Amino acid sequence: MVGTARRRVLGLAMAAPLSLVLAGCGGSPTPSGVGKDGVVTISVNGMPAKTQPADREDFEELVEEFEASHPKIRIDAREGQMDPKTFAAKLAGGQLEDVFYVYFTDPAGLIQRRQAADITPYLKDVPYLQDVRPELQDVFKDADGRIYGLPTGNYSLGLVYNRALFTEAGLDPDRPPATWDEVRTAARRISALGDGTVGYADYSKNNQGGWHLTSWIYSMGGEVATRGDDGRWKAAFNSAAGRAALQALHDMRWTDNSMGTRQLLEIGDVQKMMGSGKLGMYMAGPDNIPTIVKQFEREYEEFGLTALPGTATLGGGDGFMFNPKASPEKIKAGLQWIQWKYLNPDREEKNAKKWAGQGIPIGLPQPNLFRGEAQAKNDAIHAEYANVPQRNFKPFVDRSPQVAVKVEPPNAQQLYTVLDGVMQSVLTKKDADLDQLLATAEKKADAILATVR
Repeated sequence: MVGTARRRVLGLAMAAPLSLVLAGCGGSPTPSGVGKDGVVTISVNGMPAKTQPADREDFEELVEEFEASHPKIRIDAREGQMDPKTFAAKLAGGQLEDVFYVYFTDPAGLIQRRQAADITPYLKDVPYLQDVRPELQDVFKDADGRIYGLPTGNYSLGLVYNRALFTEAGLDPDRPPATWDEVRTAARRISALGDGTVGYADYSKNNQGGWHLTSWIYSMGGEVATRGDDGRWKAAFNSAAGRAALQALHDMRWTDNSMGTRQLLEIGDVQKMMGSGKLGMYMAGPDNIPTIVKQFEREYEEFGLTALPGTATLGGGDGFMFNPKASPEKIKAGLQWIQWKYLNPDREEKNAKKWAGQGIPIGLPQPNLFRGEAQAKNDAIHAEYANVPQRNFKPFVDRSPQVAVKVEPPNAQQLYTVLDGVMQSVLTKKDADLDQLLATAEKKADAILATVR
C-alpha cells in the first residue's frame, strides 16, 4: 500500500521499562502496569528502524516532549508492526505490545476474534475525538458500535497527472478528467504526442494489479466482495461494473493504444515513467507525488491530482489498537499518547512549521483526519506553511466529497493475486474473453472468501 503524504514517524524512543510492582506488606496492590511512583509504562510498536535515522531521531524528540508533559507515562518502544502471520502467537505468548499499529484491513478480523481491547469506556475524555471523520472511526467499530482503536492516517486513490503533457496535448491541466470517458480521451491525445509518451498506465503484478482493479470496480459502482445475511462472504466482481472496468482497460490498451506496449508493471515502474516526463496519468494517492519529486528530481509544480472518476474509490489508512489484556491504566495512557501525537490540531502549526523547514511537503490534501472546525483550522495552517502548489490539487479536493471511499475487501492480498491474473490477461491479450476471466476468477475468489471468519 501507499503511505501517506506526510513523513511517517510511527516509532517510539526506547525507555527503560518499569517492573510491575505490588505494594509492600500490608498495602494494596498497584494497578497493572503502574509502578510505585504512579508511572504507567506502555509498549508501542512501529518504531522506525536504524536505517531511517531522521525519522527515528524525530520521533525520539517527540517522545521526550510527550514524557516531559506527561510525567506519569513512559514509552517502551519496539520496532515492527502488526504482522497477521505472527500476531496470534505474540498475543498468546504475552509478547504483543500494549498499543499496536494496524492497517485499515486489520481491525474487522481482530475485533471478530476478540484480539483487541474494547476502549469505548475510556474515550469520553479524549480531546477532539468528536472531530475525527466518522467514516474513519467506523473502521474500528463492531456491529454494536463499540470502539477498538483510533485512526491516525488515511488515503484514497485518485489520478496523478503531468500538467505539462496536458497542456502540450491541448488539455486544460486545471480541468482534468472527471469521467472514465474523459480519461480515455485525454490518454489518447497525450499518447498521440509520440516520442514514447504514454497516456495512461496501470499496475498488473505483485498484487498491485488486483489492488487497482478493485478501485476501478468501486469507481464503476460495483463491489469486489459482499457479505450475505448468513455472514458469509462471496465474490461480487463478476458484474456489470467488473466488466465495464475491464472493457475500459481493454479499449485504452488495444483500441486506442494509449497505454503503451510495455505491460506487467508495478508501482516502481509507473512512478519511473511519470518521473521521466513520458506518462500522462496513473491511479495513485497524493503520497506518490513527493516520491516522484524526490526520486527523479522533479518539481511539485509539474504534477496535478484529481479525484478518481465515478462514484467511489479505494481508500485505506492506519491506526492503533490495544492489547486485549491491557489494563485500564495502560489503555488510558495509550489514548493520551495517540491523541497527543496524531489527533491533535493544537500541535499542527508547530508540526507544519518544523516540517516545512525540513523540506517535508506541507499542503498535500491527505491525510485529512478531521472534519468541521478542526479540519478548517488544519487547512488554514497548511495553506500558511505550504511548500507545494496546493492549486494543483484543487481538483482532488473539490470533487472528493462526491466520491465515496471504500476499504479493501477481506483477505485482500489473496484476492489481489487472483485479480492480478485478470489484469494481466486484459493488458497482454487482445482477444481476452472478459466474461470468462471474471467467471474463472470468481470461483477462485469464492474459495478464498470461504475462509473468512
